[in-house]
Amino acid sequence: MRLPSALLAASAAVPLASAQLHYWAQKAGLQYYGAATDTPGFREREPYAASYAKYDAILNDPKEFGQTTPTNGQKWMFVEPEPGVFNFTEGEVVAKIAKDTGKMLRCHALVWHSQLAPWVESTTWTPDELRAVIKRHVLTVAGHWKGRCAHWDVVNEALDEDGTYRKSVFYNVLGEEYIKLAFQYAAEADPDAKLYYNDYGIERPASVKTAGAKRIVKMLKDAGIRIDGVGMQAHLHADNHPTMEDHVATMKGYVELGVKQVAFTELDVRVKVPVNESKLAWQKESYEFVAEACVRVKECVGITLWDFYDPFSWIPHVFPDNGAALPWNEDFSKKPAYEGIINVFKRLSNSTAAARKFRA
Repeated sequence: MRLPSALLAASAAVPLASAQLHYWAQKAGLQYYGAATDTPGFREREPYAASYAKYDAILNDPKEFGQTTPTNGQKWMFVEPEPGVFNFTEGEVVAKIAKDTGKMLRCHALVWHSQLAPWVESTTWTPDELRAVIKRHVLTVAGHWKGRCAHWDVVNEALDEDGTYRKSVFYNVLGEEYIKLAFQYAAEADPDAKLYYNDYGIERPASVKTAGAKRIVKMLKDAGIRIDGVGMQAHLHADNHPTMEDHVATMKGYVELGVKQVAFTELDVRVKVPVNESKLAWQKESYEFVAEACVRVKECVGITLWDFYDPFSWIPHVFPDNGAALPWNEDFSKKPAYEGIINVFKRLSNSTAAARKFRA
């Protein structure tokens, strides 16, 4: 998405220091500030080969980003395209970036209703058959990356918009048992990875989906199955975003149920087009609220942008009247949100909240 030239000029005029997000996040007490990324040459990235060198320099800078996540490469359709046939090529692209640049690797996602290989949904399963499929998939995929994934999004988006369970192929055959199985086998495959439930729309304390996420945490805890964290995707709206207090209350609600970690896992803040300065100011506030809330909750370990560069964002492809969701514009100038995030971390870096944080 191209911003109007006047807004690009305004963004470029904001006084910005370079390569700072992860540096200042750690100064404020977080473990990381990161950005997800995808395989070069595919999907949203395909038309922008000329941008790769500059993009890679930003992504690889250890002061800018200390963590990364494969946006697609570890999903079922890529890693198990045929029953029992595994291909880790795409997932290894981002895993190698993490290794080569010294970044924490968050892994995503073992069991999800979307981006499944076609055979998963086209088969009529008995419960025992589907249990065996989940076991094979989770043990093999999590086992392949054993010791490299700091976190795994074990189950992704199990909830529908009304907070009830999504009627996926897994739920329709096994009910909530499939969630238990996924976490059980993930813990077996990679005992050292932190195991997360991950979803969108679970950032506000009064949300029905937040209540659903709490129900999942309690269900697993009651069954004696390990769950270490809740991942709030945080695909937010500039014109209607949670307050800082909303984020804090929501995270504390998860922690009270016994999880040891919470994180913002897929952060972007979409803007309704056309973009103007008021909308960018709302967006800046939303990014600032996330940064401050994470510092103020001891168990919030970090923040991941769902990519950082507007042309590589999924938002315009799914929500055509929205865009400009990420801190970097198409010309690699930065939106006001970037400086807003930095200023929050600087302000809090010597605070009591930061002193209470723990480091990895």
